[in-house]
Amino acid sequence: MLIKTLLNQVCKFKSFVYIKVVYSEQPKKLDVYLEARRNSKPICSSCGIKGSCYDHQPERSYEFVPLWGIRVFFIYCPRRVDCVACGPRIEKLPWVEGKCEHTIFYKLFLAHWAKKSSWQEVAREFNTSWSHVFSAVKYVVNWGLEHRDLSGITAIGVDEIQWHIGHNYLTLVYQIDQHCRRLLYATENRSARSLLKFFHMLGKERYQSIQYVCSDMWQPYLKVIKKKLPDAIHILDRFHIVANINKALDKVRAEEARKLVKENYEPVLTNTRWCFLKCPENLTQNQQYTLKEVLQYNLKTIRAYLLKEDFQQLWKYDSPYWAGKFLNAWCTRAMRSKIEPIKTQARSIRKHQELILNWFRAKKQFSSGIVEGFNCKAKLTIRKAYGFRTFNAIEIALFHQLGALPEPKFTHSFF
Repeated sequence: MLIKTLLNQVCKFKSFVYIKVVYSEQPKKLDVYLEARRNSKPICSSCGIKGSCYDHQPERSYEFVPLWGIRVFFIYCPRRVDCVACGPRIEKLPWVEGKCEHTIFYKLFLAHWAKKSSWQEVAREFNTSWSHVFSAVKYVVNWGLEHRDLSGITAIGVDEIQWHIGHNYLTLVYQIDQHCRRLLYATENRSARSLLKFFHMLGKERYQSIQYVCSDMWQPYLKVIKKKLPDAIHILDRFHIVANINKALDKVRAEEARKLVKENYEPVLTNTRWCFLKCPENLTQNQQYTLKEVLQYNLKTIRAYLLKEDFQQLWKYDSPYWAGKFLNAWCTRAMRSKIEPIKTQARSIRKHQELILNWFRAKKQFSSGIVEGFNCKAKLTIRKAYGFRTFNAIEIALFHQLGALPEPKFTHSFF
């Protein structure tokens, strides 16, 4: 089968024909020459109206999807259009956008592989540059953002991740509906203004349909959500609540372990950190034995550990009323424990009790576990690239991986 026949099968253009294919040894490449069909009129690149041809530009090359590891280029002399509405213009070509030197097919091809590996690895594999892979991914992401459907969003999750050394954070907003889970928005910083930008982008009509919101206890987020979505069920992140109690327990253990060593008591709390922080079912045999021995002592750490384990009973309730009863009782015991880090967490839980109970009001359907899973993928995207220097690059990478964006449809898939 001739290469021209093969190209006509996978990539046929209505008003253009393949003339010939020339193979070059140094460097190895295939030059595919095209020309316009006779009596076909060029299309204005500005308004899309057909006009008359009055001149041709010099030959231009457009890189196409490689065949058998050989680079392929379309060679064509663009026509000049005498457009009635716009004046003299260059014709619109179906295989390329604007003056780009890469075909749309090649951009989609590179963007597909950029999802599976780092951009640098894709560039090496297909004998191109990092900037070309970046521009391909950027084209696909921009096209997807223009054509995505933002209607019907009823549940969102809000969180932040660190993307650069220092206090450099990203505010990320995800859609966490059962039928659709994707990244909706990403912006720099984790301030109230950062989250407000998302609501401005979404528009009042769309964000008024949101019924459930999951977030952590970060105060700027809480203020914005209360202002913009007063009627939505705001669910506090279960993961962060438990993590904060674990941090308080670890602080108590570390302080008491140092105190025991300083006062020449038996160092029973040394090397026991994970015995207290891990779930009982995940403990190793040695950790189970160590924990059983330590629980015989009357220490602040033991009382804090028992309070931490008792708190896990909260998630077994189904009724928000009885869950609230349990929370009140637990906070009372925590405040009477005279363990200051635990008392601090009890005050925080009391302050946000209604938001915690919203998890039960939402019938346990939504939680930030979905958000944390997305955050892990976002951090993996950053690590895979060994970091990004600019916010523009990381925004494009995150939408490419997590945005579930639509892509241009063609008659043939090259991957």
